[in-house]
Amino acid sequence: MTTTRTDDNPDELHSLTPRRRAEAADLDRDYTLGRGPAEQDRLQRQAAHLRGLSAALLDHVPAQSGSALVDLGCGPTGILDLMAGRAGPSGCVVGVDLDPAHVESARAFARERGLANVAIVRGDARRTSLPSATFDLAHTRLVLTNISNPEQVAHEMARLLKPEGHAAALEVDLLGLCYPPHPAWERLTDLLTAVSRCRGADAHVGRRLPELLRGAGLTDIGVEARTEVCPPGHPQRTVITDLIDHSRSKIVQTGLADDAELDSLLAAARRHLAAPSTIVLPVIYFLAWARKP
Repeated sequence: MTTTRTDDNPDELHSLTPRRRAEAADLDRDYTLGRGPAEQDRLQRQAAHLRGLSAALLDHVPAQSGSALVDLGCGPTGILDLMAGRAGPSGCVVGVDLDPAHVESARAFARERGLANVAIVRGDARRTSLPSATFDLAHTRLVLTNISNPEQVAHEMARLLKPEGHAAALEVDLLGLCYPPHPAWERLTDLLTAVSRCRGADAHVGRRLPELLRGAGLTDIGVEARTEVCPPGHPQRTVITDLIDHSRSKIVQTGLADDAELDSLLAAARRHLAAPSTIVLPVIYFLAWARKP
């Protein structure tokens, strides 16, 4: 498969076509966690932490050498290297992301890793404009929880798949378990759920993965749930407070809390998390896979 699609200069919003301007507006409106270098850095750290889970997910779906794979909402790295290894030199991987900065970072990542079988295109995971029935595997990770209408991504995955192709998805489900309980932590967890809801997203979309894949016409659905206790120093111990930081502007804009309350809540929650005796299970990860008949 060839991927000859090119994109306008990602740094020049005024040069974008009307469709690209509409997509950029969608990104600002829909994506709960904001944009910019801090978000890119968070996504890259997240990708490193989730690498093992993503490899386990890929083990549930056939992806032989020579296959065509697509990663919807790949972000700055996604699982492009894992997918490239599965596809082999005779296969191909297409990464899709709507954020121009993520597109450039993903292209740089592919160059630095020597992933010659990887191409990155700019597009919305809900409507990629890639040709139908092209891919043997369609993948998405932690995209559905951050956007409205996640069923559209599931349908897009099904559209892109060849008959007998496979879909694979890894999504989060906000658990927010902290013991001993603490009111600041509970308020922050509630705020994350609320700001997602205000944006039309679902912080608990992980449990819906099988339903979404089934609704897209896929069959032979499998699902696993994974979670872990996060001790002090674990990269996910502070994920709730980190996500509040990244979604702060949208929390304030929607009137759910003001900056003063957020500062107070974050300080109290971080003191609680600093105690070695505090037990934290912030999220459940759902891994799901399916086949296109």
